[in-house]
Amino acid sequence: MFSILIVEDDLKLAQLLQSYMEKYGYRAEAVHEFDQVLDVFRRIGPDLVLLDVNLPHYDGYYWCRQIRTVSICPILFISARDGKMEQVMALENGADDYIAKPFDYEVVMAKIKSQLRRAYGSYASNKRERTVECTGLVLYPERFELTLSGKTVDLSHKESMLMELLMESSSKVVSRNWLLEKLWDGQQFVDDNTLNVNITRIRKKLSDLGIEEALETVRGTGYKLRPIWREEP
Repeated sequence: MFSILIVEDDLKLAQLLQSYMEKYGYRAEAVHEFDQVLDVFRRIGPDLVLLDVNLPHYDGYYWCRQIRTVSICPILFISARDGKMEQVMALENGADDYIAKPFDYEVVMAKIKSQLRRAYGSYASNKRERTVECTGLVLYPERFELTLSGKTVDLSHKESMLMELLMESSSKVVSRNWLLEKLWDGQQFVDDNTLNVNITRIRKKLSDLGIEEALETVRGTGYKLRPIWREEP
């Protein structure tokens, strides 16, 4: 049974979300001590977090960053702030999706199921771990790790998905529209800034592996991953 942590200071909304999740067979727990969110997270060890932006003591962006220091589980923001900048900030701080209030509970549940499926659906005792390789660069999509020559960087879910798409199309140009469609299932609110943020984060992760200028922007079209690095013998 998947467990979900609800970080929402509107008690009524938190209770409604908890009821819906339990109806769908999830174990859900709501935070009540908003100055100890990370401690609660560590204690519960949830598979997914629903996180509001406006919270007592510290905002949701702060707690998202704190959670990301110890976990790469899916984090979905839920917030009455529906501006583009808020969505960009959520992604920059490590979130996987952003749901604006007011929302349809069925849509929230569908997004939760989608994130859980992507994060954990490939894990099974009778399956070998899947990898994606490109000239010595190895992606572990279910672990959200990227490695090269003994170095490893952690990725978010969206970063892992984006890296997989780029590696599978190595040396080919992939369009922005195609990436948006694949990464966000054609969601209408997602704009170019959302993809830009994730591309920037991918470039930083590649840089951490010692790969510079491998992800090329093709003006007016999209991106191309060029395997300019060399696999060490």
